[in-house]
Amino acid sequence: VQMQVSFKKAETARTAPLVELAPGESGIIASLDLPDELAQRLMELGFLPGHAVERSASAPGGDPVIFSVDGSQVALRGDLCSRIRFTR
Repeated sequence: VQMQVSFKKAETARTAPLVELAPGESGIIASLDLPDELAQRLMELGFLPGHAVERSASAPGGDPVIFSVDGSQVALRGDLCSRIRFTR
């Protein structure tokens, strides 16, 4: 089962996959297109539609990517980042 969680206001703006954020760049989470359990876990970590997220760094090979969200730093794999959308 897939959970489509989105922030209505952001739906009218251009969205992009979270993986496209450059280091030091921030955005607003627009939606999570993930299975229910995974979406729930990420929301518990602060990845909520309407919340700010900033790309901090990435591993030497580029995967995983570290994001600052809700006062914490969280490392996410690239395939997961491509299913989380943000708006600037």
